[in-house]
Amino acid sequence: MSESPSAPTGSIEAGDLPSGPPSEGPTEADHAQPGQARPPVDPKGARSTHSEPLEVKLPSSAIAIVSAYIAAQMLADISSVKIGIVAGLAVDMGTFVYPFTFTLRDSVHKVLGKSSARLLIVTAAVINVVMALYLWWVAGVPGDPDWGLSAEFAAVLAPVGRIVVASIVAEVISELIDTEVYHWFVTRITTRHQWMRVVVSNGISIPIDSLVFSVLAFAPLPGFATGLPWSVVWQIFLFNVGLKYAVTVVSVPLIYVVPDRDWASPDR
Repeated sequence: MSESPSAPTGSIEAGDLPSGPPSEGPTEADHAQPGQARPPVDPKGARSTHSEPLEVKLPSSAIAIVSAYIAAQMLADISSVKIGIVAGLAVDMGTFVYPFTFTLRDSVHKVLGKSSARLLIVTAAVINVVMALYLWWVAGVPGDPDWGLSAEFAAVLAPVGRIVVASIVAEVISELIDTEVYHWFVTRITTRHQWMRVVVSNGISIPIDSLVFSVLAFAPLPGFATGLPWSVVWQIFLFNVGLKYAVTVVSVPLIYVVPDRDWASPDR
């Protein structure tokens, strides 16, 4: 009875063959030095390509205009507490700063989209409320007698509640309207002539802002102990609108500081 030939030396039996897909060659894990962390491996054996969390980077211009918007909002609300006389007419002094926020808002909309612009408006309003409450609390804290300026601090920085509330309400309403008008213009009319976007959106939102602010802050409304005559309120409104339109013209070049976006993207 003949014997079966024995397997040649160095041959591979069937049970010795590796199971699973063939190797694609050495991986980075195979080249890892002793003590060096190996890349993570998922349960199926595939090397993970996401060993680090994704980092979202905003353009430097976006960070700058968002910061400028918040700063202008706060500065306008603080200075609006003072009613000055300019060219013989009464005007809240925040009027010289606040119109810039409309063009800055347009720039944020241009770079980051409509949703981000809305979020910025609401965030700025919350910051202004917190600022007003904090200044009110600080003004009420007894001052050090050696400092001697507690009364002056309270007189200047303790916000007049009605004016601050009127300012914040007017800001939110007018800026949200500005957002809708700007978005309508770039999606339904044209993405050309960027200066025209600013003029059209500001041209509609500025009178609304001035009307809401003038009436809520100064008009003799029921439930308020004080109020200016309607003739003075109307004067403040007209002066606000005229001055804000003038500042808008000056602020138009800001829209060209940041690059335009793809208005066909989902969050336009």
